[in-house]
Amino acid sequence: MASQGQCLSSSSDKNRKVNFRERLLIIDSQLGVKDVEKLKFLCQDFVSHKKLETCSSALDIFDLLLAADLLREEDSFFLAELLYILEWISLLRHLNYTKQQVESLLPTQRKVSLFRNLLYELSEGIIPENLQSMIFLLGDSIPKIPMTSLGLLLYLEKQGKIDEDNLTSLEYLCGKTVPKLVEKIEKYKREKGNKETESLHQGEEELFSRSDTTKFLRALQEGPCQNEHTRSNGDRATNGALASVSMIPASATLGASPNTLNSEASTKEVAVYRMHGKHRGHCVIVNNHRFTSTSLPDRPGTHKDAESLKRVFQWLGFTVHTHVDVTKGRMDEVLQEQKSHPGHADGDCFVFCVLTHGKDRMVYSSDGVPIPIGEILSHFTAQQCPGLVGKPKLFFIQACQGEAIQPSVPIEADALNPEDTFPPLEYRIPITVDFLLGLSTVPGYLSFRHMEEGSWYIQSLCKHLKNFVLR
Repeated sequence: MASQGQCLSSSSDKNRKVNFRERLLIIDSQLGVKDVEKLKFLCQDFVSHKKLETCSSALDIFDLLLAADLLREEDSFFLAELLYILEWISLLRHLNYTKQQVESLLPTQRKVSLFRNLLYELSEGIIPENLQSMIFLLGDSIPKIPMTSLGLLLYLEKQGKIDEDNLTSLEYLCGKTVPKLVEKIEKYKREKGNKETESLHQGEEELFSRSDTTKFLRALQEGPCQNEHTRSNGDRATNGALASVSMIPASATLGASPNTLNSEASTKEVAVYRMHGKHRGHCVIVNNHRFTSTSLPDRPGTHKDAESLKRVFQWLGFTVHTHVDVTKGRMDEVLQEQKSHPGHADGDCFVFCVLTHGKDRMVYSSDGVPIPIGEILSHFTAQQCPGLVGKPKLFFIQACQGEAIQPSVPIEADALNPEDTFPPLEYRIPITVDFLLGLSTVPGYLSFRHMEEGSWYIQSLCKHLKNFVLR
């Protein structure tokens, strides 16, 4: 009987899956070529551009969403959100949603970013005549090929000419060709500002539950935080985690040049860098979630870290640049761009965050190429980056390096090999001044990354920056 029951259950599950796919097939049959292009655009933040380019139908996109666990029979809201944005209200019923239900859930379950939604709305308001005018205004900075309004906006985004914090080019183009669209940009700015304000006022309990915090603190009590070389695997992991974090408040003394510090401070006072410039500085976030290398798994939860870093550093007055799934070639470009960025002259500080896989003294690009951490830092020495001379340069690296080892909660260990040992600090940081390197590449099971809420290291960093840094 048990065997028969299992067969019936298996058959029932199979039918449910078939029925769900049949409903997706019905939705696909109603969507045209233009709808497919719109779906591809709206999914840019969730599926790699390379994979989306191969999609010729909505079914192809559905397959990618299913593979990425963004679409499931028990949770099809993301697709419902996409159809709602495309104004295909009649198709919502195939996902068991109504227009009213989607609208009520959007404030808490929205996946498409405000920025992506803005670009889509702008594209809908750009008619062919407006598009030609925009292309003319851009001149030689854009290739002379047939292009849709979505294609133009995506090109500007890929070239780094626009992002969610830099709308200058968009405002110029819309102001000159379709002035009414400027109102949508202003609305976006207000909504984005309100959302960030709400996020900053969320309680600390949203970062970690009481039980999670208790477990973490209990684990950290196994050894002193200053010693990087310890006697056992567990102890070494614990001490490494704390050693990395303990570097954070030492920014004024770690490799600091005397002329940048307050020489008149007494021994009881903390020497500080002055933050009186026109601009606080630039913060770069490299967030690698998906990897083309088969040996490197995806990093679920990393988006939470990226969002937290962005929110906090924007709150602190930084201009934040986020780069997702960065290849080795693109990393070289980002480093060159930041190395010669003219904005450093007016800034007080520079922050560079890397969220990816890694190994000892290395981080991985999204295409699986190991990049020495020292190579990243070397771009910002006094010789290479004069604009940052005498200014603090902070590098925070969350390099997850292992597979899940905690069976009771969705946590992955960030350790690559428990037998690896860490080199002395002087081998990890270039011989230079005004640098701070915060690492989370700690062997063992204590370097946690929650698969939904992000890593302990980055979430703790953000929480303490929010609570203890005076703006």
